[in-house]
Amino acid sequence: MKKKPLQWVEINRSALVHNIHQFRELIGKKRRLLAMVKANAYGHGILEVSKIALRAGTDWLGVNSLEEGIILRKKGFECPILIVGYIPLDGLKEAVIHDLRLIVYNFEPVDRLARICRLLQKKALLHLKVETGTYRQGIREEDVLTLIRKVQEFPELVIEGVSSHFANIEDTTDHTYAEFQLESFQRVLQILKDNNVEVPIKHISCTASAILFPKTYFDMVRTGIGMYGLWPSKETYLSCLSQKRKPVFLKPVLSWKAKIAQIKKVPRGAFIGYGCTYRTTRETLLAVLSVGYYDGYDRSLSNLSYVLIRGIRAPLRGRVAMNFIMVDITDIPGVKLEDEVVLIGEDGEDVISADELASLVGTINYEIVTSINPHVARIIV
Repeated sequence: MKKKPLQWVEINRSALVHNIHQFRELIGKKRRLLAMVKANAYGHGILEVSKIALRAGTDWLGVNSLEEGIILRKKGFECPILIVGYIPLDGLKEAVIHDLRLIVYNFEPVDRLARICRLLQKKALLHLKVETGTYRQGIREEDVLTLIRKVQEFPELVIEGVSSHFANIEDTTDHTYAEFQLESFQRVLQILKDNNVEVPIKHISCTASAILFPKTYFDMVRTGIGMYGLWPSKETYLSCLSQKRKPVFLKPVLSWKAKIAQIKKVPRGAFIGYGCTYRTTRETLLAVLSVGYYDGYDRSLSNLSYVLIRGIRAPLRGRVAMNFIMVDITDIPGVKLEDEVVLIGEDGEDVISADELASLVGTINYEIVTSINPHVARIIV
């Protein structure tokens, strides 16, 4: 049996498969389902998640960078891979060589991309990104047709898709702005139709819109945070309930665990950790864990969070250091060196969720899981 390291992330295969099946049931069998695996699969492990996701019935993979796409290709993934982030001009050749789909919203890459394709005797499949109100990536509605005509000058370039992205569909129960963006996207689709521009894959839907708005499905749905068993926000969950949508049951995929590296007694009145930010009020039994902010455990959790040991909550004492945290195990009997500790996940009847940690530091569950350093081993269970 392979030895476990001092800390590790467990990826629950059955939970991931379950979540993917939930989204497949929502969108039906005819539409494409894209698994978003950018940012190391939201901290879950890009290679581990991609393999399971494709076997579970997703059709495409989505990444943010050229580097992520190349990693997948070099590991033998042959499915369509869409790069949703910016590709540097000097990276276009590598993208074409590795048959990666490209998001396009600038005029500048078009000529260079066409020359590269002619040189390599290959075609590039492009997805136009339309600005509908997020004001991040995307080309303005009034410039869409001009960019398309530019692309159409080159037979090596194929417009395979047109896409956009919602700005405010997750953090509110008022979806007026999302409706505004959807209308903008539909106007662009009508412009394409009126000008005899056929684009086979239209996509704007993310996890929240997949749960709440079937009219956003079009030809492909991009599922991100929900695939990992986390709700985009409590507002999305409340909207799902209030709209009496088809219930979606999501199972968290990720657990983060560690071993106890030392157990020690400290006297009443002892200062714990850097800055002397916590002082014991009794003789205290501490467990030292080899986990710190370098590993992705947020320093803002200092003196706030808990871990689970033998199904019991142990409070964090002192500051989160670069490589260590200390927890109070005085009230947990029988704890031994190298006992398992749960940082995120279940232990017995209790759970410490990414949402709980996010609420403690004023952030979102996305940041908690994506912050886990890729050097931490990902283990499929």
